[in-house]
Amino acid sequence: MTADELKTHYASELNETIIVRRYTGAGTSRPKFDAEVRGRAWGYSARELVGSIQQGDTRCLVLVEDLIAKGMTLPLTSSDKLVVKGKEIAIVAPKTRTALDGTLVVYDIQARG
Repeated sequence: MTADELKTHYASELNETIIVRRYTGAGTSRPKFDAEVRGRAWGYSARELVGSIQQGDTRCLVLVEDLIAKGMTLPLTSSDKLVVKGKEIAIVAPKTRTALDGTLVVYDIQARG
């Protein structure tokens, strides 16, 4: 599957709006940058609770092309946050999914909160 075909596939499957949030500075009133992107969020199953994955963690896929279009600089890190269904959650482990040619297509994110 080419990178374009993979992007098209994910774009058709990721039909929720996820906000990727990046704070800058320090303190309670620090500025933030929000990027609304296409994604999908769901809980882990009981058999997936291994390693650092805990009960209550959320798995999110977010489309990289949306992040770039919204002006979010990559890579995503564990200091970034997600807003899923109105609730801000912390990114624990952002992993990438790439096409065979190395093109970054989606972030596969473990989040908690």
